[in-house]
Amino acid sequence: MGALRNLENQLAPLFKDLPELPKGFKDALVQYWPYIALALGVLQLLAAVGLFGLVTAASAVITYAGYVTGTGYTGLSLIAAYAGIALLVVDAVIFFMAFSPLTKKLKRGWDLLFLSTIINLVYGVSQVFIGYRGVGSLLSSLVGTAIGLYLLFQIRDRYATKSTKKSSTDKPEALKG
Repeated sequence: MGALRNLENQLAPLFKDLPELPKGFKDALVQYWPYIALALGVLQLLAAVGLFGLVTAASAVITYAGYVTGTGYTGLSLIAAYAGIALLVVDAVIFFMAFSPLTKKLKRGWDLLFLSTIINLVYGVSQVFIGYRGVGSLLSSLVGTAIGLYLLFQIRDRYATKSTKKSSTDKPEALKG
């Protein structure tokens, strides 16, 4: 997670000077984010299963049609499609892993959402290599990532590490002096 922490520290100044969301919106986002993450995890798993079936069925037809007409998906397109499906599954698992830390308002939950946002960016880039998806898909992925990062950096200070949750008054009675 060191590389992820470095990326977080490099991106933080970009979002620091942007307009702040209202406090009530931030509070609501922090309160409901665990359930949003859970719902997104389920939706991504469903999308991955559906896309796997679709790509598997379509690749057989497209491969046959490609032999007949000389067109169709390239090997790179098929690899990118399956890589995209794998990224959806990994992202869904990360959303599920984030649920518990987010409910406890731990930084680990925020970190997992940040990782998920970066994975979604990678997914968007991978989709450029699937036939006919192109630059429009990449641009929408970039916009979605920017919005996700903006929301995340707006609430980053609401999540504490385990060490910051404990205070010096939490010491056992024998150690208090």
